Amino acid sequence: MKPLRVAVIGAGHLGRIHARLAAGLDDIELVAVADPVEAARNSVAQEANTRSVADYRELVGEIEAAIVATPTTYHHAVGMELLGCGIPLLVEKPLALTAAEATDLVTLARQKGVTLQVGHVERFNPALTAVAADVRDPKYIEAHRTSGYTFRSTDIGVVMDIMIHDLDVVLSLAKSEVIEVQALGISVLGGHEDMATARLTFASGCVAQISASRVSFQQRRTMSIFTSRGSASINFATHEATVVKPTDEVLRREFRADQLTAEERAYWKEHVFDQLLVRTSRDSTPVNAIQEEQRDFVNAVRTGAAPRVEGAAGRDAIAVAEMILERIEEHAWDGTAGGRHGALAMPALPIIAGSTLVADDRTERRRAG
Repeated sequence: MKPLRVAVIGAGHLGRIHARLAAGLDDIELVAVADPVEAARNSVAQEANTRSVADYRELVGEIEAAIVATPTTYHHAVGMELLGCGIPLLVEKPLALTAAEATDLVTLARQKGVTLQVGHVERFNPALTAVAADVRDPKYIEAHRTSGYTFRSTDIGVVMDIMIHDLDVVLSLAKSEVIEVQALGISVLGGHEDMATARLTFASGCVAQISASRVSFQQRRTMSIFTSRGSASINFATHEATVVKPTDEVLRREFRADQLTAEERAYWKEHVFDQLLVRTSRDSTPVNAIQEEQRDFVNAVRTGAAPRVEGAAGRDAIAVAEMILERIEEHAWDGTAGGRHGALAMPALPIIAGSTLVADDRTERRRAG
């Protein structure tokens, strides 16, 4: 079978990674890298041993699919044009800047009958795959994702940039409607929130607590998932996964720690995780998740099968992200209408009530994401 003729649109950090990995797959013929910045596109194209073009439109009629890795601001315009030409797309996360834009892309892809996949790469993480069968019908999920400031993706805040990964995973696990959102965020280095935490309540009764920061000195990508019959812990960074399964005695509520003798307490203290809450590590074969994502994309384009992360999933993650951003914007740090609102927790300087500058800044930040 001939390789799928693919172009990478965007020669930034992720575009470079996509181009390099795509060039190494037998199932893909990397036709070109497109980017308006000459130095960037030439550098990436040279590394991937392909040609560079300034305008992706030049490639219509020559390619069979495309990977869109432009800044989020341009996902909608680029995606609509290429989908309109009947070209299947793998669009990096987030799918678009707003849920309305994401809906446009999903609708057009369905009308054209072409694949629209979203780059929520954690769905391909082997640690998540290793515990998938153990975390059905979750009741509580806790996720932490922190990193240093990369000075990339400055057109969006931490919710759309980083938290969106965990939102997608949580939605894929909960499989239920979000009925309540509580959230707050803090802007540190720019016009968008750089730290955020959110609590989601689902119609199923599941609750998820999700925290993200891109101004942390710690690198962390972890998730804990609790069900009625056990729990699982995932380290997305190291691909490690652990499952805890309570014994039947514990599940039947027959084990009573408050009724143990001193001798029994001493014994069980040493054997909680091998005899009561039995902990086991799950093997996960390390893979390049982005390359697996590309393989899934090629298969979806060729067979018509649904990709692991469809456009609709990307749209839903954005819709919840927007709910979180709305709650962040509503938060009053001083408890007054004229005080600090939204992500403006710093600095704690005198603020003139009703300041046009502050109001305009909030409006602009909300519009941008």
